[in-house]
Amino acid sequence: MRAKTIAAIAVVLIVVAASLLMLESGPVRVRITTTTSLYATGLLDYLGDQFRRNHPNVELDFIAVGSGEALRRAKQGDACMVLVHAPSLEKRYMEEGAIAEGRIFAYNYFIIAGPPSDPANVKEAKSPVDAFKRIYEAGEKGRASFASRGDNSGTHVKELSVWSAAGLDPRGKPWYMETGSGMGATLLVANEKGAYVLSDIGTFLKYSKDGKIPGLVVLFEGGDELLNIYSVYLVPSCTGEEAKYARAFADFVVKDAQDLIAHYGVSKYGQPLFYPAKDKLDWLRERWQALAGG
Repeated sequence: MRAKTIAAIAVVLIVVAASLLMLESGPVRVRITTTTSLYATGLLDYLGDQFRRNHPNVELDFIAVGSGEALRRAKQGDACMVLVHAPSLEKRYMEEGAIAEGRIFAYNYFIIAGPPSDPANVKEAKSPVDAFKRIYEAGEKGRASFASRGDNSGTHVKELSVWSAAGLDPRGKPWYMETGSGMGATLLVANEKGAYVLSDIGTFLKYSKDGKIPGLVVLFEGGDELLNIYSVYLVPSCTGEEAKYARAFADFVVKDAQDLIAHYGVSKYGQPLFYPAKDKLDWLRERWQALAGG
């Protein structure tokens, strides 16, 4: 009997010691740099909450910046995982060894928004290039302005690629405003100034539904030219428990969370803010390669 009592006490002491050790060490913190659109729409907090149901000891630290800044911080070792949407930048950082094991997990589309009066007649455009040519011409005549993120984000990279395809460079023009800010802040500037703006559809829908940008409407959308692909990467320099759970969250986003992504936003916005990659993965990979420059 005494031996059993001693054994029971020993078990209790072990459990208590383990609990105290866990409390002392605290949760595992995973640093994740991410594009602002994934964070501003609330998707990442939603997915993070679902992930933590099975990993309550993990704290996901989302650092929302533009894709360029997200990748730069990863290269510096300030993140263990990256969620971005700038294929050309992603390819460069992969070649440098700053990020690895890239996987596409979602996509949506960019849209061109502007004032309902549409002084550049963007609604009549046949393509994004045509739309930007119209905005440039109207801007030069003093009838229109354009709000650019100007922050080397995925959206900014896409915008510059459209200007380049149009054979135009608006930088330095008085009607071209570079905010140096995230998508939400840039939408607010465009709304205040009555300017045109390139935005991901997810952030635009959220800000529009919340009543923050009453002076903006979607004027051009659709087509593969405005495809917006989101990928997740791990950072090779990250090690230990943080790396372990970064990989676990990446796996969750790419596999288990696909249906969650498909339904996110439908009840509030009447459509998903993002589409899961699982059903179009081969096509998305081909498009990613094209956008990355081969």
